[in-house]
Amino acid sequence: MTKAKKHVITVDQDFDFTLIGICTHHSDYRLAWSLNENLGLKLSKSQEGYASLNKKKDAEDFFYSMYEFKDVENEIEYFLLKNKSNGKFVVPEKPSMDFFLFIIDNQQLDTDEIVEKMRTIESVLGCYVFDPEEINSVQNIRLG
Repeated sequence: MTKAKKHVITVDQDFDFTLIGICTHHSDYRLAWSLNENLGLKLSKSQEGYASLNKKKDAEDFFYSMYEFKDVENEIEYFLLKNKSNGKFVVPEKPSMDFFLFIIDNQQLDTDEIVEKMRTIESVLGCYVFDPEEINSVQNIRLG
């Protein structure tokens, strides 16, 4: 009997989005309104929200508040996702972040300019750009 060969396939996942963490003392709808006013967006509450499926058989699913805006003209999608629900984090590596703004397929906008505008919003205590490749749990998030 011949010994079976083991093959390891390594796939480099391409993250085609910008990830901005936001600290705020305001609610999700107030933050979405402020981002709309200051960045010229049209974020609206997603009908489905974002569900994080628990892998344990009889465990409950967790639903995270989500706002979205699809800029058809510039072909960019925005998703504002609350990081915490019922004590569980969608991105547990960054528990100090209250929200994450995902900017998908951004080929035109300057991220630094977006962050500077966000920092002028009174309700935003801080905002930080993260490299999605350095955060393992981001690989489990499916938006859009």
